Amino acid sequence: MCTGSDSGSDSKSDPSSNGWSRARGAVLKSLVLIGGALLLRRLTKSTTRWDHARIVAESLSGEKFSKEQAARDPDNYFNFRWLSCPSADMVDGSKVLYFEQAFWRTPHKPFRQRFFMVKPCAKELKCDVEVSTYAIRDAEEYKNFCDRPRDQRPQPEEVIGDIAEHLTTIHLKRCERGKRCLYEGSTPADGFPNSWNGATYCTSELAVLKNNEIHAWDRGYDDDGNQVWGVKGGPYEFKPAPASSFDDVLNPLSFASQPVGKRIEGSFVLQE
Repeated sequence: MCTGSDSGSDSKSDPSSNGWSRARGAVLKSLVLIGGALLLRRLTKSTTRWDHARIVAESLSGEKFSKEQAARDPDNYFNFRWLSCPSADMVDGSKVLYFEQAFWRTPHKPFRQRFFMVKPCAKELKCDVEVSTYAIRDAEEYKNFCDRPRDQRPQPEEVIGDIAEHLTTIHLKRCERGKRCLYEGSTPADGFPNSWNGATYCTSELAVLKNNEIHAWDRGYDDDGNQVWGVKGGPYEFKPAPASSFDDVLNPLSFASQPVGKRIEGSFVLQE
């Protein structure tokens, strides 16, 4: 039962203990307020134009294969190896990537080599990222660029000097919420000049998907609008390589010549 002596002991509690409790409560409250402010700032921080360019450049980089698509539709698609990596930065901040494409069995023999230049779209354009492709002045010197140690590659100043003819430019926009892609876009409707296999112009479509998957579709047309090169069923689908696949393509048994009766140029088939 309650007694006077018990109530007397409460009135004599240590005042320093109460002071410490109040101080600790004030510190905790301040930390909560600061943490909340930082979280709010992070959630409300907008993505900058250069953030978009960086995301696209990172997504284009790496080793990817069209293996799954080739397995689904071997009559129309090959298992190509896509390989790209950073090679230089321009004065304006644009990222230059080296890109090559090869059969998965012969990665050391690329049949297509390009430079990608990635930068934000000009403010007056209704897009987020601009991806341009350029020819390479001496493509032979750049074979297997990404597979080499850095000190055995052409250095950034050499890369910039070897950027040759402008080929195409694709304007990418952020994808709407709910779509699989992060960015997608294409060349203008009238494309860019191209004279291969009877074409007068070519078009390209590009989509950057989640998990660094890339969809690319290049096609050539003649004066009458007839498609004269490029796959017709849809874009090539390049998915990042599993960790073990790089060992597979370096297996000497994988270097056997590809048993196809067609020549390849870019990501399209050239008939003999």
